[in-house]
Amino acid sequence: MIPALASLLLCQLVGEALVRTLGLPIPGPVVGMALLMLALVLRPSLVTAIKPTSQTLLQHFSLLFVPAGVGVMLHLQRLGDEALAIGVALVISTWVGLASAALTMAWLMKRTAPKDGDAQP
Repeated sequence: MIPALASLLLCQLVGEALVRTLGLPIPGPVVGMALLMLALVLRPSLVTAIKPTSQTLLQHFSLLFVPAGVGVMLHLQRLGDEALAIGVALVISTWVGLASAALTMAWLMKRTAPKDGDAQP
């Protein structure tokens, strides 16, 4: 479990270091997750090594929201002051996410649709 956890944290650390070094406008953990995905694609044997640890972390995922909840409670006044901007950002980002998912799904359906000559019985 310790080596698997160390591997996960190493990916996050490398992602954070890359973001800070290159000045990327992406969160470090997101880059770390992309690096982890790349490592899993390149070395499929890594999946069996980190799967039990990952499943254990996912089972207790709700505990990771406790610090976020405390942060919200600490900055409740600021959230109230900026409620309109936060609300607009939430609505627009939701619509953009839905639209991009719909367009991606439509594109994938066109791409994988059977051709006229490939009719199935």
